[in-house]
Amino acid sequence: MTEPTAKHLDDYRVSDFLISDIELRFELAPAATRVTAISQIQRQQTGATELVLDGEQLELERVAVDGRDVAYRLEPGKLIIADVPERFSLELVTLIDPAANSSLEGLYMSDGAYCTQCEAEGFRRITYFLDRPDVLARYKVRIEAPKAEFPFLLSNGNKVDAGELEGGRHFVSWEDPFPKPSYLFALVAGDFDLLQDSFITRSGRNVALQVFVDKGNLHKAHHAMASLKKSMAWDESRFGLEYDLDIYMIVAVDFFNMGAMENKGLNIFNTKYVLADTASATDEDYHGIESVVGHEYFHNWTGNRVTCRDWFQLSLKEGLTVFRDQEFSSDLGSRAVNRIHAIKVIKNQQFAEDAGPMAHPIRPQSVIEMNNFYTVTVYNKGAEVIRMLHTLLGEAGFQAGMKLYFERHDGQAVTCDDFVAAMEDASGIDLRQFRRWYSQAGTPVVTVSDSFDNGCYRLKLSQQQPRIKGLSDPLPLHIPFDVELLGEGGQSLINRVLDLTGEEQVFEFPNLAQRPVPSLLQNFSAPVKLKYDFSTEQLVTLMRHAGSEVARWEASVELFSRAIWGNVSKLAAGDAMGVDSRVADALRAVLLDPQLDRELVAEVLALPSINSLIEQVETVELDALLAARRFVVEELASELADELQARYREQSVLDDAPARALKNACLALLCQASAEAESLALAQYHGSNNMTDTLGALKAVMAAELECAEPLMADFERKWNATPLVMDKWFTLHAMAEDDAVLTRIDALSQHPAFSLSNPNRVRSLIGSFAAGNPAQFHRPDGRGYELLTGYLIKLNSANPQLAARIVTPLIQFAKFDAVRQEKMKACLGQLLAMPDLSRDLFEKVSKALATD
Repeated sequence: MTEPTAKHLDDYRVSDFLISDIELRFELAPAATRVTAISQIQRQQTGATELVLDGEQLELERVAVDGRDVAYRLEPGKLIIADVPERFSLELVTLIDPAANSSLEGLYMSDGAYCTQCEAEGFRRITYFLDRPDVLARYKVRIEAPKAEFPFLLSNGNKVDAGELEGGRHFVSWEDPFPKPSYLFALVAGDFDLLQDSFITRSGRNVALQVFVDKGNLHKAHHAMASLKKSMAWDESRFGLEYDLDIYMIVAVDFFNMGAMENKGLNIFNTKYVLADTASATDEDYHGIESVVGHEYFHNWTGNRVTCRDWFQLSLKEGLTVFRDQEFSSDLGSRAVNRIHAIKVIKNQQFAEDAGPMAHPIRPQSVIEMNNFYTVTVYNKGAEVIRMLHTLLGEAGFQAGMKLYFERHDGQAVTCDDFVAAMEDASGIDLRQFRRWYSQAGTPVVTVSDSFDNGCYRLKLSQQQPRIKGLSDPLPLHIPFDVELLGEGGQSLINRVLDLTGEEQVFEFPNLAQRPVPSLLQNFSAPVKLKYDFSTEQLVTLMRHAGSEVARWEASVELFSRAIWGNVSKLAAGDAMGVDSRVADALRAVLLDPQLDRELVAEVLALPSINSLIEQVETVELDALLAARRFVVEELASELADELQARYREQSVLDDAPARALKNACLALLCQASAEAESLALAQYHGSNNMTDTLGALKAVMAAELECAEPLMADFERKWNATPLVMDKWFTLHAMAEDDAVLTRIDALSQHPAFSLSNPNRVRSLIGSFAAGNPAQFHRPDGRGYELLTGYLIKLNSANPQLAARIVTPLIQFAKFDAVRQEKMKACLGQLLAMPDLSRDLFEKVSKALATD
């Protein structure tokens, strides 16, 4: 294969031409949709006479300039027209095949409906175009299709016309008054159930709200609609931002590579983030829907009205909008628990990305396939960078910056620097050093030491930046470092944010009566790794008394992690394993504290996962770690069995999300402690009236490998085999099982009637969950876990390369493992790299992984 070449941020040049307006006509047919595109084009760069348009998998029927057919030439991925005038109208007619489009980019078919996905570069699969985010045009769209099969014909903006055509066909026309880049174009045609509502904006405008779902699922759309209305109200009250069109539409489709897409006025969603009722969706599902609906709605301003100049600026919209959806969830629910969920993503996934071959800044410097940079770094670390700005500026300063940002850039395609400049100018705070967060890759490490004498407590903070191959040497960052100092009785003495800007700084706290217990990097105030030698007594104090609930959880993670790593060391020395009684006592105190948020207690009871533990070290002896964690979990569960049972029964009589969270966390530990808990799990499963408790019982018995697991799983399958999203949960439970038969079972399940390799949700639930969430079996010493994933990657490579590239990630993150495992992982990667038709998506990740060796 010809090796793909990378694009570089430094190579950005403004477009030679601009497109101010485009009229699109779609004559829909499954194998031969005709697209007529008439664009109004003008030269932007003096001397540019050759128009170069992007296009892929298109059959070209006509090219006309100002109504006259013209000569052109085709090159791979390009249509080139020479000697074009300064201003002209370009008419293109292309044929496309939506039914054969398994990549799910451009226009494709999902369960008989037409839908689109154009971000990042999918519009070029619809027509030849300047498919780049800095070319903004006003769109007029006319869609024609058979009315009986496709009664709903949807696109961006406001509906302006509709009518009947010959042969049972009809048309609908749409007009979007706001200029937008091609990646925000959307089209949907199908037959759906429709849920309708409305929202009155703060200025008194009545906005029609519509949620389209597959037939028979209307009763599952109400939570999504309620979430949309909450999002609209929150954005007005918190950010002063009002919706700007007459209608807002959400369409749920089952075949979708992403979670959802914020196309202007017509959001296309994965069904996973729309459909919910208590029988089929968990509390976690309900929260996910609310969060994702909010995220896509918030993009209307942070992404649509102000968009990216180029794809290297992706975090401009995604990092900012993730921060906004996190704030939305925190304002509506438990701020501590929502913060913990965000921290887990950074520590367990983003830190792993930083330590692997795909490490990149939140504003990448180069890219081969843009789809590969829809990452936890760009999204979630990007959100942490926005959160640090909020910490430094405060709510009032941050809101002033947002207001200035929109005043300056509404209707424009801009850069991350433009956003930071607005924050800087509105607040008067110098952010020159802070800008380095956008261009430096890797996870900084902040090392802390302390001393106390003559009533003065001193904290010495030093920061170290990782050096990433291919990137310039890093410089010190501006790190907001949140600290609370506790007295010996647990009372709060000092609470403040320190500005760490140098490589090493000392901060003094005078006039203290005794040496305080420090709560460091509170609420995870910066995405860094913390190194400080906490004592067990300090961690116990923080678990019980820290003013921040997040700090209490972080202390528990540190305490339990130390217990596990201590037993890894004992195994290496040939000593018997054990658990310090203070660890159990600390967990008992949290478990029995009636004042604590019950969802927070559930988070503490979850104990650190294997993947989170792996991210705490440079190299790992995985077999010893698996054994040590299993031992600690069983010991703590056994020691606290009475208290767990009491709390379980107490919460069982309640009916709210916090009760279910705590109850299921207790049940999971009880099942690890003794097979006697099987009766509790059976009673919960058979007596459940909601999916949270049903799944909680199943997870507990599957993880503990209890005898009732197999018949319960069979019963679950019988009840839910016709409900795809619920079957995804069933596939995932099978994929996470740690018994040696899991590989054989996964291959068998890939032939299950409810499974389809062409459906991203099914693939993620079975293959993706196994690779990312079952380290015991994925990393089994014989390498068969790696071989299983590789086999599915080969199948997905040509069918859906974007999906393949997303689930390959655990295979490329081999650096922490022993030599035997590393060689087996590299052998599988070498097998992929040798494929003659390897996609750009996989090539970028695989080649970078092998180049790090």
